[in-house]
Amino acid sequence: MPPGHKYCRTCGEIKPHSEWTRNSSASDGLATLCEACKAVKGRQHHLKCDYNLTEAERDAMIASQRGLCAICPDAPPVHVDHCHKTGRVRGVLCFNCNSAIGKLRDDPDVGRRAVAYLEGNLWKPILVAPGVYQLPS
Repeated sequence: MPPGHKYCRTCGEIKPHSEWTRNSSASDGLATLCEACKAVKGRQHHLKCDYNLTEAERDAMIASQRGLCAICPDAPPVHVDHCHKTGRVRGVLCFNCNSAIGKLRDDPDVGRRAVAYLEGNLWKPILVAPGVYQLPS
């Protein structure tokens, strides 16, 4: 092994110490996985734990969306979108669409009001009871 290098058992490559994260409890002070393998393992763990998906299942979802964001055709789909109440995965979105849905608090009524606003229809709620508003028809 050349000085300043370490063998990664996951990818089978010999890499310089600069491509490893530090681990103070390890005998050599370096992690057991190189940074690239650690990133892959982290993505896999995130998909499985947060969405119960494998990378192949996520990739199949993206393919079923023809490689496009499920909402807009402008950017690649990179974020798994899910319902925060049920945990059900809905699709794979680009960063902006995923962020927009989050900012609308996953509320379809807020989304409909946003669309009406964008279309030039101002939302004027009707008070039907104290603290209860209704959208006009």
